[in-house]
Amino acid sequence: MSLEPRVDRGVPELTARVVRASFPKGVLAVRVREALGPLFEDESFAEAFPKRGRPAVSPGALALVSVLQYAEGLTDRQAADQVRARMDWKFLLGLELDDPGFDFSVLGDFRARLIEHGLEEKVLDLVLERISALGLLRAGGRQRTDSTHVLAAVRTLNRMEFVGETLRAALEALAAAAPAWLSTLATAGWVKRYGARIDSYRFPKGDNVRREWAEQVGQDGFTVLDTVDAPGAPTWLREVPAVQVLRRAWGEQYHRDGKGVRWREGRDLPPSRERLSSPYDLDARYGTKRGSGWCGYKTHLSETCEPDAPHLITHVATTDATVTDTELTDSIHQGLATRELTPDEHAVDAGYVTAAHIVTARDDHGVDLLSPVGLDTCHDRSGEEHFAQSAFTIDWDRRQVTCPRGATSVSWSDQRKASGTPLARIHFAVTDCAACPLRARCTTATNGKWGRSLTLLPREQQEVLAQRRREQQTEEWKKRYDVRAGVEGTISQTVRRTRCTGLPKTHLGNVFAATAINIIRLDAWLTGTPLGQTRTSHLARLELAA
Repeated sequence: MSLEPRVDRGVPELTARVVRASFPKGVLAVRVREALGPLFEDESFAEAFPKRGRPAVSPGALALVSVLQYAEGLTDRQAADQVRARMDWKFLLGLELDDPGFDFSVLGDFRARLIEHGLEEKVLDLVLERISALGLLRAGGRQRTDSTHVLAAVRTLNRMEFVGETLRAALEALAAAAPAWLSTLATAGWVKRYGARIDSYRFPKGDNVRREWAEQVGQDGFTVLDTVDAPGAPTWLREVPAVQVLRRAWGEQYHRDGKGVRWREGRDLPPSRERLSSPYDLDARYGTKRGSGWCGYKTHLSETCEPDAPHLITHVATTDATVTDTELTDSIHQGLATRELTPDEHAVDAGYVTAAHIVTARDDHGVDLLSPVGLDTCHDRSGEEHFAQSAFTIDWDRRQVTCPRGATSVSWSDQRKASGTPLARIHFAVTDCAACPLRARCTTATNGKWGRSLTLLPREQQEVLAQRRREQQTEEWKKRYDVRAGVEGTISQTVRRTRCTGLPKTHLGNVFAATAINIIRLDAWLTGTPLGQTRTSHLARLELAA
């Protein structure tokens, strides 16, 4: 489909008259159209459409419908029906009342084009630009960020379910694509094992029997792969996506050698970030956070939090479930800088912050990264508290540290962690520590070579860390940090289960949802609707009253 230029001529007169008569007190679609005008111009998506061919449905209209779809939790078919049936949507889209709309299938094609041409962020960019033009959004001020899990649109499988379901999916695909070829290979045992969806409750009882079942599945899978790779087999069978998934999964889950087929165990398994979790969503991963596990993704949302302006989402990042929050801090700041929406103060939880992040945010982006850091404490194995780093005096210029009793260090060596992070290892002489009356409160070193040892970050990071530890104990700092708690309300409004498979589609859905939230919040701001209050249980109210 080609893109033909369309000129927005405003809302048709009949549509405007009927909608205003039907909604004398106004409605979101009317207020948004009047405040922001036509939100999405076709030219903004021109690169996703060829210049020649059959005319396409207006991409600007499709973008707006996609956002409204997420605002109201509709399927593609329901959203297309709303375009035909609802007057307020026709008002917002600038359509005649008798406009027939479009077939629901074009919404899926439109999303695919956005992903193919790297335009996933376009709708959010355009809305933020329009709101900035109204003077309701600007760089500086305060923002806050948090992450939440997003469940994949597939079942969470244990390892045995995963290998069984992966082989079943490959056999199903081969049975549909090459039934005659597969009939010469399949056995009655295969139909019994893989004819129905693989579930744990169908597995045999006992660890040894289950291991035998898993290894039998492994042998069956290798039989399929060996037959597909045989010289007489049609070469196109190797390109069947389910067969390619089977090949990858078997390399991750099994060993095959002269002794037969065996499970991989422990460290012999690939890291969770590199290991498939489902044969139906190759980007989904199994992650854990605070003791809870899920199969899917994580989304990171940043929003403004000024009291005299609407709270708007300014950045959306989506990763698989294994990516830690600290890996996103720098990219979030870079994304905000690209939109020219870098805050002066950025409140996040401790999961996003290291001393290096605080320094980088300050020096590279002029951002005060507001977050608690780990306390300066030191305990032995019994839990008894020892002298922490703050009890030692560091002379960075002389590369020397003085302990609470006045002894000076005898060794200072620059090293690096396995991750590449630079650090300094400082040691005190065993002769100084052995005779020290405070030894029990300082060190339990018994290796006979060194006494107490310290590990320091680079000077700038170490000093920032010490300063933050002092600040976060004050009531003033705690009051500043209270603003971060409000982001939980935004998290509760977003998509917690993706409708699609794959990271790009999941991210696009998160962007549509964030854009929809921004439009709803802008409307609430324009109408003076107060923010929702935190819910308090009846029992908590009794305690507050007392």
